[in-house]
Amino acid sequence: MQQPNVKNIKRELLSDNWYRLEKVTFDIQVDGGRWESQTREAYDRGNGATILLYNRNKKTVVLTRQFRLPTYINGNASGMLIEACAGLLDQDNAEDCIRKEAEEETGYRLENVQKVFEAYMSPGSVTELLHFFIAEYADAMKTSSGGGVAEEQEHIEVLELPFESALAMMARGEIRDGKTIMLLQYLNQSQLL
Repeated sequence: MQQPNVKNIKRELLSDNWYRLEKVTFDIQVDGGRWESQTREAYDRGNGATILLYNRNKKTVVLTRQFRLPTYINGNASGMLIEACAGLLDQDNAEDCIRKEAEEETGYRLENVQKVFEAYMSPGSVTELLHFFIAEYADAMKTSSGGGVAEEQEHIEVLELPFESALAMMARGEIRDGKTIMLLQYLNQSQLL
């Protein structure tokens, strides 16, 4: 399938409370060159970055646990989710962002981060492009207890887990966050641990 032609884009702001939710009407050229009018909603929260910290010597990873309202609304009884550290880019580039987020959330000041890929996580409704990183950590890099930024109402629990335990938790459905699953699988196939 070739790249479609799109024209007559009209945007209507539905909400600008937390991030931007827009109703977008557009014309798209479909099969056989016929033009079709479509309407979709798009949620723009900006782009983000995520990172999985790992320790080769201890064979551990650092993850976080925090309350996520959308999962609670969708049947996650506790609303708690185990995740890789992540954050929005704001005005930073992806590497600067993830270094800052890792220190705020996990308490580790990272020396070297490695970008492994980018992905749209929910392209049917969310504009966000997520930049994925991994980084090796050591106990000497710990500068604080982490936990997030109080002004941002972050209440983050830092988890240091044996890598094999994290993989087993993923297999049992205890880790259900997409970005975290992707990074755990990447680390597993890369055989860094």
